[in-house]
Amino acid sequence: MKTVTMKDVAEHANVSKSTVSQYLNKRFDYMGEKTKERIEKAIEELGYQPNIIARSLKQKSTSTIGVIVANILHAFSTQVIRAIEDHCHESDFHIIVCNADDNPEKEKKYIEMLLAKQVDGLIIFPTGGNVELYKRLLKANYPIVFLDRMVEGVNIPSIMLDNEKASSLAVAHFIEMGYERIGMITTSTSLNVVTRIERVNGFKKTLNANQLPMTEDYIKSLEVKEIQNSLENMLKQAHPPQALLAGNDLVLMEILKFVKAHSIRIPTDLAIIGIDDVGFAELYNPALTTVAQPTYEMGKQAAELILLKIQGKNEMDDLNRFEPTLIKRESC
Repeated sequence: MKTVTMKDVAEHANVSKSTVSQYLNKRFDYMGEKTKERIEKAIEELGYQPNIIARSLKQKSTSTIGVIVANILHAFSTQVIRAIEDHCHESDFHIIVCNADDNPEKEKKYIEMLLAKQVDGLIIFPTGGNVELYKRLLKANYPIVFLDRMVEGVNIPSIMLDNEKASSLAVAHFIEMGYERIGMITTSTSLNVVTRIERVNGFKKTLNANQLPMTEDYIKSLEVKEIQNSLENMLKQAHPPQALLAGNDLVLMEILKFVKAHSIRIPTDLAIIGIDDVGFAELYNPALTTVAQPTYEMGKQAAELILLKIQGKNEMDDLNRFEPTLIKRESC
């Protein structure tokens, strides 16, 4: 079957090739409605498909953004991706999503693959393990934005939650409800993931500010597979914590599994608050108190910022913090 060309469309619509090109690139502010209708009808009747590769070579743009998430299992990741995709779609950009599994080597391979595909920019939830690569991209003035995390010594714009405040809101609510022995579990800080470190710092600062005991046995940063055993050891102590803060949604899931397996009553036996407002929080029995992130707004701002950088503009601060919100329900 003969490939339909832009010239065929132009002849079928009785217009010039340049007019068809303007139509395809949505530069038709001064184009008459009847002309647009003829071109649209010609494209439909001929089954014309624009050559995206040829267009990207000509424009030196693939209209594509790479998004590398640290762990796609997080509800936060999928919610933010949706916001990025929505905003990029409005600007006729596509996204390619990659999951690094919090593995610096995997992240490095994805960055190199996306660069080989000539994506116009990158939004990365950085593992923190590729500092020299981040710096090379920065030095080359390549459009890049960090999301959810920042990396010390790398001056790439970052969009983050006020993580210390997120923990502080949770601890303050525990205290308000009368709890004194308060614990926290977060995923591993072995890679110096700033988000997790800040949440632990906010937890400790709020306990100190309220002159409450800070028991190191109640504060754990672990691999997900280690959480069940740690909970067993923590809760079988003579004086176990009365309340637990889950540092993210994956930790919350592990705590809820443990609670169910050991017939622990919430909040009678153990009060729980989770950072990240998971979709089932309101449906769980009892409904779960959470600290929510403005995920959609954060994803939208990441998309806005990367598109500005692709255009050679940067009208936002290097660090953009978003406010967390405590959603009071029945688990505390």
